[in-house]
Amino acid sequence: MHVQDTHWSAAPLASAGRTGGGRAAPLRVDAQRNLEHVLRAAREVFGELGYGAPMEDVARRARVGVGTVYRRFPSKDVLVRRIAEEETARLTEQARTALGQEDEPWSALSRFLRTSVASGAGRLLPPQVLRVGVAEEGGTPAADEARVPQQRSQAGAGELRLVEGAGGEPGTAALLDVVGRLVERARAAGELRADVSVSDVLLVIATAAPSLPDAAQQAAASARLLDILLEGLRSRPA
Repeated sequence: MHVQDTHWSAAPLASAGRTGGGRAAPLRVDAQRNLEHVLRAAREVFGELGYGAPMEDVARRARVGVGTVYRRFPSKDVLVRRIAEEETARLTEQARTALGQEDEPWSALSRFLRTSVASGAGRLLPPQVLRVGVAEEGGTPAADEARVPQQRSQAGAGELRLVEGAGGEPGTAALLDVVGRLVERARAAGELRADVSVSDVLLVIATAAPSLPDAAQQAAASARLLDILLEGLRSRPA
């Protein structure tokens, strides 16, 4: 997993091509094409190297000057937020589809995991979603390490805690909510280990989406790793 942390500004995400009055201004054909190249390159570079990758790498992959990247995204922070929000929305939609189209709780959860890993979106989850802290024995999590609603309530030594980050993003909250429903359904049906939490599921998504230079090898490695991780998540008869 190559996701790295980066500074997240509290300022609203700037939208490329907006006018001073807040309306979206149409981009010229060449400008729109450059924007698409930059976004595609950013997904590839950040997916391979993490959000710590420099803007120059994105520009080289997009085959544009770094100035072109900065004209569309005035800071790396803005570009990272754009990519992370898009990938979070994609994962949320995949989770909702699995929840709505699969009657069996385990089938719904496993479908979501397989779809999300295949899409590679797990490599581009917002850093605050994947940051975890370890609770010390007898201790309590820090204020910014509070559990999200669907996490289990027992606290113990070495237990992973999902950190949502200061303020939390609306898109992130939606993802945590729908994945939480998938987790709770599978747990209530006795098909998911009782100690598996939302953070575990998101870590599976990120971990089982390796970035390899050969597409066929990457797909095979992802499928094999996910099969192993799914077996680890599933409950076993006593």
